[in-house]
Amino acid sequence: MRWFAGRVPRLLPPVPDALTALAARQGGLLSVRQCGRHGVTRQQVAARVRRKDWAPAARGVYDTGVTNPGGDPYDHRRRRAAVLGLLVYPAAVATGPCALYLRGVAGTPPEIRPEVTLPDGSSRESRGPVVVRRLPLGRWDLVDGFACATTVDALRQAVPRLDRRHALAVMDSALHQGLVTPAALAAAHDAARGHRGVARTHPLWALADGRSESPAESWVRLSCHDLGVPPDVLQLPVVLAGRVTARVDLAWLLPDGGALLVEIDGAEIHSTPGAVVDDRRRQNLIDSRRTILRRFSGADAWRGVVGPQVARELRAAGWRPRPVRPDVVLTLDR
Repeated sequence: MRWFAGRVPRLLPPVPDALTALAARQGGLLSVRQCGRHGVTRQQVAARVRRKDWAPAARGVYDTGVTNPGGDPYDHRRRRAAVLGLLVYPAAVATGPCALYLRGVAGTPPEIRPEVTLPDGSSRESRGPVVVRRLPLGRWDLVDGFACATTVDALRQAVPRLDRRHALAVMDSALHQGLVTPAALAAAHDAARGHRGVARTHPLWALADGRSESPAESWVRLSCHDLGVPPDVLQLPVVLAGRVTARVDLAWLLPDGGALLVEIDGAEIHSTPGAVVDDRRRQNLIDSRRTILRRFSGADAWRGVVGPQVARELRAAGWRPRPVRPDVVLTLDR
């Protein structure tokens, strides 16, 4: 124990469990107001900062260091950014990528900047890392207690400012989860017209497809499209012995009646022992004389190595783009 001028240092009361749980929901962040509502005084907050138990994150907001054990560090940073603006401006609404993240849309970048708007679109001085945008909102929602722009508004705000891969991924995810309909996505596109950055994204809005089940699948699809080899089918059903035994992420139907099948493995889905066994069983079922099966990781998808390899194999097989019925299935015989 350290002694200072003959005085025993005062012990701080423990942080209430409810406040610790709240910090975990907020990426480790707490506002002074929230602390006060749970009986933690400003003096106690300042003492924890002096002891370096907590650190300032923005005006009136502190990082407690609380994390979810075993959680994804990228997810932690996204949550922290999405919540920070709402803690700094309690009357504000999360917008853009922050609102998309809080709504559960996959595919936002690992690093997102905290951003909010006041519902009436009035201006406020930005504080620290938080950007206050002047975006009047006709409506917004509470999502798990956080005020968020609607998914349509968040997409029209975010897509023009995201890079192509993340832009397509968030649109695909919103469609896949049923958070928007194709008509609503088209409305978001129309609402975004004329805003800075939207011109370069016009082709992306038409590419959005809710059949993509992960951001990695969206990245691969975009890469293949850029190389002139867009997939013939997404989530192709594979029928064996009269029943569907698998669905393949991306497929190309070859001139000889076979198919090039591409599976994208997400680490969070395919890394457990049980998942590895299931994947091997599926692969054995769909691997045949008529199929060319290729499996890639999410990292492969991000690095852009999938599209070029697929393009080489398709050109060697004489594949050409052609219309394919949306209800096509691949039937294999054993």
